[in-house]
Amino acid sequence: MSNTFDVIIIGGGVHGASLAFHLAERGVKPVVLEKRFIAAGATGRSSGLVRMHYDLLVESQLAWVSFGYFRDWEDRVGRPSTGLRPERNRRAECGFTKTGFLQLVRPEQTPALQANVAAQRGLGIATEVVSVDEVRRLAPGFFLDDVEAAAYEPESGYADPTSTANSLMNAAKAHGAVFMQNCAVTTIHTTGGKVTGVSTTQGEFSAPIVVNAAGAWAKGICDLADVDLPLSTWRHDTMLVKRPPALRDPHLTVIDFPKLMYFRPDVADLTLVGLEDGNPLGQSADGDADHASPGFVEAAIERICERIPQMESAHFHSAHSGYDAITPDQHPALGPIGPDGFWLDTGFSGTGFKISPAVGLCMSEWILDGKPSTMDISLFTPTRFAEGRHIVGENPYDSIWT
Repeated sequence: MSNTFDVIIIGGGVHGASLAFHLAERGVKPVVLEKRFIAAGATGRSSGLVRMHYDLLVESQLAWVSFGYFRDWEDRVGRPSTGLRPERNRRAECGFTKTGFLQLVRPEQTPALQANVAAQRGLGIATEVVSVDEVRRLAPGFFLDDVEAAAYEPESGYADPTSTANSLMNAAKAHGAVFMQNCAVTTIHTTGGKVTGVSTTQGEFSAPIVVNAAGAWAKGICDLADVDLPLSTWRHDTMLVKRPPALRDPHLTVIDFPKLMYFRPDVADLTLVGLEDGNPLGQSADGDADHASPGFVEAAIERICERIPQMESAHFHSAHSGYDAITPDQHPALGPIGPDGFWLDTGFSGTGFKISPAVGLCMSEWILDGKPSTMDISLFTPTRFAEGRHIVGENPYDSIWT
């Protein structure tokens, strides 16, 4: 096999796979170098929410474009290799499951919620502001004394991140991309200020473009390219509980700002719960991700029972952790920086899965055509930090990073 390619992508998570797919669709030959295996990092630990509600409109637009992929996965990415029919309400090989989505906010955040929903409706997103009485109809059994309104997306839900990444990578390989697992990058080579390739634990690879999509390990890859970027890591824990018989039917997918948590149904009468606070920053991405942090399970159980009192009869199933890259403004770092040919596709700060199809598409356009045509993502340029610019939503909610 020749080790000369058009583009080298470092990182085999959903964003590396998405970019490889979109590049290969255009006839470009990328190679994806992954030091472990597909979805071994943040992707494999992602909660997989698929929703469009953000307080930054460009992220809602990315989520909206991506939603078209999740909804029509077989037509846009590929059909199941098994030939089996997908489970009802699921999109084969990405596992998209429509549950409906609620964004709960504190009463003082209602004006921002209303403004964000209005802007999202302007993009064509199926979303509306609903009263607390309507929330009670949509989510019977929820305790809602701390809520006066919510955003509701009837078409949203969740998907399977590992299946999504594998499906994208398989489709990329069908178009000529190459995937190398157990292949850690050790050196990035440059000549005359231009990228020429990389050294890895499996040899040398040459390309005029190198894309850092290494997630929680992206800071180390930047260091190899002599790029100083304020990337850090954040650790996130999730748990699964088995719902009691009274709650056997799946519930909505919910982001719950008053309780600083999110939750969604999962297979086999399970509910996945994550907390928005208490997530440590700056830890090694190689830390223990097989166990949740001390105290997490107790806090998560308390909060889900506060929101859904009948969960008092639920049974704990399991818990684990994961690491992702985070930027100072909690928005992604996308675009060229440093030596000519070095690009970033990282820093998604825990909300990157749902926008991955559109980010890969826009990044492929930017790399190949000089600018993205699907939508302008130059706002996320990684040079903004050196310029002292941070991204803030048009109608921002309070920071949840506490």
